[in-house]
Amino acid sequence: MKFSVKNPIPGFENIKEVEITKIDDFFVKMQDVDSKTSFTMINPYALRPDYEFDIPTPYKNLLQIGDNSKLELYAIVAISSPIEESTVNFLAPVLCNTTAATLAQIVLDNRYYPNFGQAEKISAYVKKQ
Repeated sequence: MKFSVKNPIPGFENIKEVEITKIDDFFVKMQDVDSKTSFTMINPYALRPDYEFDIPTPYKNLLQIGDNSKLELYAIVAISSPIEESTVNFLAPVLCNTTAATLAQIVLDNRYYPNFGQAEKISAYVKKQ
C-alpha cells in the first residue's frame, strides 16, 4: 500500500511517498517510491506486547486520524547478522493511517518514555531455544 509522508523522516526529508510491503509475519519493507531507499520495519507488539504511547494531537491532525481510522504501527530495524543482533528503534515509531493513506514517524520524548530506546537489540526480546 502507498502512503503520503506527512512529516519528514529525520535524515530522509526528501521522501514524500512510500510503499509498504509485507515481508513475513513480523517484518515489512517501507520503500521510497522515487528512489531505492528502503527501511525494514517490525510490528513492535511482536517484541513488546505492552508497547504503548499517546499519539500527540498534532500527529492526529496531520495524519487525519478519526474515530474510525485503521492504524498500523511499525518500528524501524537496523538489520544485523544474526537477526537477533539487529536493533529496533522504539523511540521513533512509524504510524500509518491506512484509511487516509498517510504516514509519519513520531519522535517520542524520552523523558516521558524512558523505557524506549533508539537501538534495542532484538535478542533482548527473543527467548533462546
